[in-house]
Amino acid sequence: MRLEAHPRQFRAGLALLCAALLAGCAIAKPRTDDPWEGFNRKMQTFNDAADQAVIRPLALTYRKVTTPGMRRLVDNFFANIKLPISIVNSVLQGKPGAAAENTARFAVNSTVGFVGLFDPASEMNLRGEITDFGVTLARWGVPEGPYLVLPLVGPTTPRDVWRLPVDNWFDPLGWYQREHDLAFHAEYLPNFFYLVTLRSRGLDAESLMQGVYDPYIFYRDAYRQRRLYEIYNGEPPPDLIEQMQRQGTDEEDIDALLDEQRAYEKKHKSGE
Repeated sequence: MRLEAHPRQFRAGLALLCAALLAGCAIAKPRTDDPWEGFNRKMQTFNDAADQAVIRPLALTYRKVTTPGMRRLVDNFFANIKLPISIVNSVLQGKPGAAAENTARFAVNSTVGFVGLFDPASEMNLRGEITDFGVTLARWGVPEGPYLVLPLVGPTTPRDVWRLPVDNWFDPLGWYQREHDLAFHAEYLPNFFYLVTLRSRGLDAESLMQGVYDPYIFYRDAYRQRRLYEIYNGEPPPDLIEQMQRQGTDEEDIDALLDEQRAYEKKHKSGE
């Protein structure tokens, strides 16, 4: 039996699962160890090579052939078409208010906003709340597991990786891929173009990496902290913030990292 044939039953089942899991569940504390670091570093090297060879050049080309105004319209469209993911996950997280606001935002921008190209919902103070199935699992109390870097996916965790297949069911772009079989797999182009637009937005942040001694640690810690803020709606408990900042290292480890960072900066400033 194909799930596509019974979308209502499938979603109803998820809603019932939500109701069962939400009873008495608490968010698991984040991990700060990194037992898969060796594998992760290899995957990050592979992903960096793929990015430099394909994704980044396409993002640069996209920047060159579009204006800021055009890119804003494209970003608005993709932000709107991805809203069903947040709507469903807000329901699964037991947040009907957020689900209702996201639904209203989607309805307004899809109609008055011309299929999401414009954002009149924000002018109506319908800000919405972006979330995903990884956050849903966290709110159900599922432990995140170790930090993980996957090829062509990037940073994730054993908990967060489930948002890829689950959120895809509620993503209109995912539905388009499943329901079409075009020549040369052209049904994947909308999602691929979406990834290019995301990479384009990241071009402005590349300067942050200049002078970073270990990009792997930078990306790992940035990912963990960003997910922590997303799980707690931007207000994580102070003790968890402190735990993330310590990252499980003692003072000697921190001093060693600082010495390595200073040596790296000194070397590059001298032009060696």
